[in-house]
Amino acid sequence: MAVKPFKLALAGFSAVGLAALAACGEAPSDSNGGDNADASFLACMVTDSGGVDDKSFNESSWAGMEAAAKANDDIEVQVKESSSETDYDPNLQATVDDGCNFIVGVGGLMTENVNTIATANPDIPFATVDGFSEVENVYSIQFDTAQSAYLAGYVAAAQTKTGKVATWGGIQIPPVTIFMDGFAEGIAKHNEDKGTNVELLGWDEEAQTGTFINGFEDAAAGKSTSDTFITQGADILFPVAGPAGIGALTAASENDDVSAIWVDTDGFVSTEYGAEILTSAEKGLETAVKDAVDAAYKAANGGDAITGSYVGTLENGGVALAPFHDFDSAVSAETKAEIEALTQQIIDGTIVVESPASPAAS
Repeated sequence: MAVKPFKLALAGFSAVGLAALAACGEAPSDSNGGDNADASFLACMVTDSGGVDDKSFNESSWAGMEAAAKANDDIEVQVKESSSETDYDPNLQATVDDGCNFIVGVGGLMTENVNTIATANPDIPFATVDGFSEVENVYSIQFDTAQSAYLAGYVAAAQTKTGKVATWGGIQIPPVTIFMDGFAEGIAKHNEDKGTNVELLGWDEEAQTGTFINGFEDAAAGKSTSDTFITQGADILFPVAGPAGIGALTAASENDDVSAIWVDTDGFVSTEYGAEILTSAEKGLETAVKDAVDAAYKAANGGDAITGSYVGTLENGGVALAPFHDFDSAVSAETKAEIEALTQQIIDGTIVVESPASPAAS
């Protein structure tokens, strides 16, 4: 079993309670993230559902917006929070009405909404996070997270004691399944190289079918799904579900021999469940969003227009495997060396991690 080095008691937080916290409020909210009252450039962000404090992609994207404002007194930033998909259009339109000079829509589910608003407002630059757009004034920010998830899958296969690990997703969309594909391929690599027979529950890469809870906010459903996989023998969980993934961390916290791997952010830092987290398959949202705001600001001040797309990879530092933190002593020097070698092989193209959801640079 994947024995944890130690346990932390987390009093007062249930999966249901955390889900309630994640789904903050009934209506979209409006928040100003900077004190640059005299700024000439207003950059605005619309979150996906789950809110700005989702411990995942919304929070990291907003950190990038705030970093841009902190570094430049002439940039003011603002965020509008979405409670559901029905908030996308009114929130995006509100940012236009507010006179925002650059608008960032977070989450692949929002890309078509961004495209519609951007097409109607061709003089305003937009960005879509975790989605690809061909609209001229929409900048695409994507991440080849199959690469970081591949490393996470290899680690999971190396660390499992039961020979079973599990993954599940929020909704079956490319920004989710790309993680699951990479995770599956990393496990397969370990099985091939080490002669192991680690089984992955929750995702069949070849058939592109698996377990999804149909949302990103329901931590209680995430816990129930994780509990089911634990009863089936899984001792490492890989939730790809934003704040709903907290349910997997809660389940792991209740089982001494179960740990988890987080996505998007370094979960050891971004959540209260560091003692449960073996590592994380990260994507550099904060840096990518900050860079996009900086580029849009320069464009507004006589520089080149922000166009095309960015794809984060292991090579450019846009994706990464997080440190092992409390599990560092539990991961062998051999496994660490193998991860370093695999990382370099992916960077130099010796290993190609393929997923139908992988973005292509343009």
